[in-house]
Amino acid sequence: MANSAKNDNKPSFWTGVKAEWNKITWPNKDQLTKQTIAVVVITVVLGLVITLLDTGLQYGVNLLSM
Repeated sequence: MANSAKNDNKPSFWTGVKAEWNKITWPNKDQLTKQTIAVVVITVVLGLVITLLDTGLQYGVNLLSM
């Protein structure tokens, strides 16, 4: 009986989840569009940088192996 009295004051897991869920601020359509474009641009730029580094290193290794 003593244990059930202690657990009554403790919030349940789902109560905590619901409280945190209500704190979320969702982006509007304009913010979502801008953020999506930013992610795509950064991904493409990083892809190009990695491609250039890979090509340059491959060229350098091929020069050393001659």
